[in-house]
Amino acid sequence: MAFFTHQISRAFSSSVVKNAVIKNVTIIGGGQMGAGIAQVAASTGHTVTLVDTSEDILKKSRKGIEGSLKRVVKKKFADKPEAGEEFIQKVMQNVSISTDAGASVQTADLLLEAIVENLKVKQELFGQLDKLAPANTIFASNTSSLPITDIASSTNRLDRFGGLHFFNPVPMMKLVEVVGTSTTSQETFDSLLNFSKALGKTPVSCKDTPGFIVNRLLVPYMMEALRLHERGHGSKEDIDIAMKLGAGYPMGPFELCDYVGLDTVKFIIDGWSEKDPHNPLFAPSELLNKLVAEGKYGKKTGEGFYKYK
Repeated sequence: MAFFTHQISRAFSSSVVKNAVIKNVTIIGGGQMGAGIAQVAASTGHTVTLVDTSEDILKKSRKGIEGSLKRVVKKKFADKPEAGEEFIQKVMQNVSISTDAGASVQTADLLLEAIVENLKVKQELFGQLDKLAPANTIFASNTSSLPITDIASSTNRLDRFGGLHFFNPVPMMKLVEVVGTSTTSQETFDSLLNFSKALGKTPVSCKDTPGFIVNRLLVPYMMEALRLHERGHGSKEDIDIAMKLGAGYPMGPFELCDYVGLDTVKFIIDGWSEKDPHNPLFAPSELLNKLVAEGKYGKKTGEGFYKYK
């Protein structure tokens, strides 16, 4: 009887997901990514609750969203300043902030995590909220490198768990990688696709493989540029110029590493190398390791492959 009841419950919850439109979104993490996603969702008429551990972080996040909206308005409503102010007020009314993740998830159609890139921390977060969220709430992670399957394993809603990988800066970048695992239901996957489209983004469907699509191609490309330089086959300046002028890339690989963060690049490649140590594409770089050990992470610290001070 318990099994039968569970099956009926699961069938009902799947039906709810199938027919539901994502309107209420809870975003965990008030950093640059979380705030960016919140801004875009609020701008497209979604009700957003942005959650973090302190009021100070959230106030900074809210101020950042307002500042970003003012830049949007300056271009979009150049000849209509009053309409621009009205737009900002309307968007900000759709954003609320909270330090109580448990309470915030009670009315969420979608719970989206954009916190530190640490598997254990993500698992703990989702494991706790899985017990508090309604059965129909879809869970998603904005991870760029960790397996969605591993994150989802901490919950009992494997069929309602997927990945939504946004790109920085979120308001500007049009792409969203929608990631489905072997247990993500088609209804959940379709809901995540439709939500991405509702945000005005262009979604692409991804399998739960290392780096999904973009980073799986981009990170080995950056690492090969480092190896090319380490072998003495080109200066970082010449390699950057060659890829910008020869391939039409907006940034060279060393500039891109500095923009992404050398610590982030190292974290990703170390994780992949641990899982697949014999893959030459995932081999570490001594130069990258040296710079990270020295605290030179790129633009965010003022120095990486280049100096920014």
